[in-house]
Amino acid sequence: MDTRPLPALFLSHGSPMMALEPGETGPFLERLGPAITSTFGTPRAILAVSAHSVAREPVLLAGARQHAVHDFGGFPDALYQLRYDVAGAPALATEVEQLLDAAGLPAHRVDEGGLDHGIWAMLRFMFPAADIPVLPLAWVPTLPPAQQLALGEALASLRPTGVLVMGTGSITHNLRRVFAGGRPPVDAAEIPESRDFREWMRARSEARDWGALTDYRRQAPHAADMHPTDEHLLPWFVAAGAGGRAAAPLRLHDAVTYGCLGMDAYAFGPEAPLLGGALTPS
Repeated sequence: MDTRPLPALFLSHGSPMMALEPGETGPFLERLGPAITSTFGTPRAILAVSAHSVAREPVLLAGARQHAVHDFGGFPDALYQLRYDVAGAPALATEVEQLLDAAGLPAHRVDEGGLDHGIWAMLRFMFPAADIPVLPLAWVPTLPPAQQLALGEALASLRPTGVLVMGTGSITHNLRRVFAGGRPPVDAAEIPESRDFREWMRARSEARDWGALTDYRRQAPHAADMHPTDEHLLPWFVAAGAGGRAAAPLRLHDAVTYGCLGMDAYAFGPEAPLLGGALTPS
């Protein structure tokens, strides 16, 4: 497969309702998939690191087939009818096992499939034909940002071989704020705390201030409020590590749903500006 080195991505998936109420993010994702394939070629596989697939030690879901898992409750029936059936990537799992083992981060492998909603909700918009194999990597959410960055760095050599490393979570994620007093409109005005945190992440990214970014719990405004637990932000660091520290992370998408769930998307690596340019209207 003829591809150029791919940037790594972090995509905010917000609430499961994003699949039915995509707001500004759905159209962005619908442009993102074609921008990737037209700029870099069709990826040979997607390595997905999601906030909703976690384990005590790294686990590769290396099944030959993957399917949408409806890992949530209490939502409209229409959400449970959505599907995303796609090939798995067992051969890629072998490559990833070797890379992680060489980095001192051995991973388990199970010959099972299953895409949590943080993965399939994104891919249904990006690659609706479901023609790119997917390998989920369940990761360890108790490790700090610096160690998540190291996990991503162990995966960096996959990008020149046509693998799209995709982290998915949310740039801000406090569901108590979303549901306090009933779920607000999807287009509710953003609260100041969310805006301040998102802008801090953007500014520190542009400055390549990895020290501040990995210490975000202490240094970022409203960090504990925007991330009462940080499993939805940590995939950002995995993707950042895969892109490398030499290039500044590039925010591709700037949006909010329900007033406090940030939907920002980032690209990492020296190839990120190419993708940003492909997404910019001419």
